This record gives sequence, structure tokens and C-alpha cells, in this order.
Amino acid sequence: MDKSIVEILSLIEENGFEAYIVGGYVRDFLLNKETKDIDICTNARVVELVDIFRDYSITSNNYGAVKITYNDFKFDITTYRKEIKYNGDRRNLEIKYVDNLMEDIKRRDFTCNTLCMNKEGNVIDILNGKEDIDNKVIKCVGDVNKKLMEDPLRILRAIRFATVLDFKIDKDLYNAIEEKKELIDGLSTQRMKEELTKILVSKKALKGLDYLKRLKLTNYMGIDYDNVKLVSDICGMYSQITFNKEYPFTIEEKENIDKINELVKTGKIDKYSIIKYGLYICGVAGDILGYKKKDIIKMDKELPIKCKKDIAITGHEICQILDCKPSRIIGMIYDEILVQIVEGNINNDIVDIKNYISNNRKKWVNGGKRSFEEGV
Repeated sequence: MDKSIVEILSLIEENGFEAYIVGGYVRDFLLNKETKDIDICTNARVVELVDIFRDYSITSNNYGAVKITYNDFKFDITTYRKEIKYNGDRRNLEIKYVDNLMEDIKRRDFTCNTLCMNKEGNVIDILNGKEDIDNKVIKCVGDVNKKLMEDPLRILRAIRFATVLDFKIDKDLYNAIEEKKELIDGLSTQRMKEELTKILVSKKALKGLDYLKRLKLTNYMGIDYDNVKLVSDICGMYSQITFNKEYPFTIEEKENIDKINELVKTGKIDKYSIIKYGLYICGVAGDILGYKKKDIIKMDKELPIKCKKDIAITGHEICQILDCKPSRIIGMIYDEILVQIVEGNINNDIVDIKNYISNNRKKWVNGGKRSFEEGV
């Protein structure tokens, strides 16, 4: 255990309170995975925690928790609590602070997240969570039907943990999800997106998507997909899913998804794709289409220019050569010059480009200035 973690735990204990690491860190420790996010539970109240950590960088002290960033670790320190009443959204649930660790542990969702650890590194396993980790199974704490009714998000969390950890879902939990799947229809798309994203960025994302399909959750989530290709980019994963509900994508995400879909529909990646869409979009679309990244990077490196802005002539200079006013014809000329440069027929040199425009003047003028004026 890192000395920074020991320091935080010790400071709480030195002030007369209990303190244990709980949940994900302990689970991942047993799975030989590293994490910088540390959840600590304690019988100290927030006002006492704020006083204890007055010399530390407290980033938040809301909702009965104190968040501290210290030596690259992020600590989320919460007071033991018992959940009393749910109001349709876990973020608005009513809680009661307690002084008993067991009460706090029983409120948690899955047994793999109930393990605790003291500052000496000893694991405290009250609900046999270690056995479930050893058996690679996601099992609910307590009455499974009650847990899902209390918070339907646990349905998606169960699938997320099974995906990320590469565990299976316990039979009772699986059956309860199947029976109560319609509960997730009441979740906001924001919360569904958060869980879906965590599934999609996992190396085992296809396992999670298979669970969602088999449990018939996709209709309630407002999503559909078929034959998803596993790619490392989240927008690349989003692009392979049809969203029938209004999910809260950012403007950048929406633009990337649209461009990836547009390029994938063409079925190919070539040098003109790179010029039009850029290396990032081509790389993601290429992953979906089965292209090797090194081949796309090679195409990009071999390009003499990356976009029209790189062409060594201005629109004003083109107008001077053709003795015309600005019009849509100028854009058409840029398109043709770009092709000539990319194909290696002319150099991206002002002299070569001017000569090419002059030699093809009749094609563009098409009988005089009238054609340019009509194109304005």
C-alpha cells in the first residue's frame, strides 16, 4: 500500500475515528490491478473531516463526503451511512449517518465491492466478497429484487462490472435483471450513457453488448446494434450503435460520429479520405473497416498536401489569371488543382499551378466571363 494512502487513513484514526479503504481499490488490489481512486469510509462526519484535512487540498465536501487530491491519488471519504428512502434517482436518496461499518457495507450493491482494508493492508471480508472475486462472479448484496427496485442503475452497473472485470453475472441477479429490465426505462439518458461508455471503453466491450442484447435491455435504453467491431476509440464504438433516444453527446462527439459513419459507408480509406476527413477520423473508420493503422499513416505521410489551404495559390490570384470575379468556379478549380497535386501531375508550386491554370483557361472560362458571373 502506498504511504500516501496510509497517511490519510492514519490521520483519521489519530483523531479518534475509524477509517477503512472500501470497494474498488480493495477489489482491484486482489485482482492485481492498480488504481489511483481511493474510497474511504469512516464514522467521522463531514465537519470533522474538513477540520482533519484543513491543510490538504479539499476539492469538495458535498453530500456527506470529502474529496481530496493528494500525491496523484484521489480520495473520496464518506461517513458510514444507511440508505433510508429512494426518490426515483439515487442522487436524491435520503440517507442516515450511522456509526457501524456493517450497516455501511450492507447498503452497497455487489459483494465484490464490499471488501474493506485497514492501514496495515489487512482485508476485512464481511460478506464473502473475496470468494465471489475468486469465482469471478457479480453477486448482489442482500435481497436482489429489492436492490434493483431501489436503484435500477444497478442493472447496468452489474453488466458494466461483469464486462470490465470479465466476470459472469450470478444466476439470481441475472434472473432478477431479466424480470425487472423495464425499470431502466425510467433512468435518464445521461446515467445510461455513463454506464454504456464504461462498457464500450472496456477491452471486453463485446461481452457487455452481448449481455445487453440477451437480457433485452436495448429497447429500454433506446439503442440498437449488430456486428459491432471492437475499436479503441469511444466515438468509433458509438458510431456503430443506433441511438433511438436523445443521448447527451457533446457537439464534438456528434460531429465525429457523423463523420465516421459517413466514411464507413463509403467502404474505403484512400488519400482523398485523409484530405477530406483528417487522420483521426480515417484511423477510427479504418479500424472498423479492417484497415491496418500503419497503412493509413503511410498514406498520410506520402501526401504532398493535407488540405486545400495548403495549395500555394490564393483565390484572388486565380481570379487575376482568368480575369474573372470570385465565384463557385474558383472552388471547382481548387478541387482540380488538389487532385493534380495529390496525383503528382504538378508540384505545389506557384509557378506550376499558374501554368496549369493558364493552360486550362478555356475549360473553366467556357466561352467567356459570362459563365463565371452565372456561377456567383
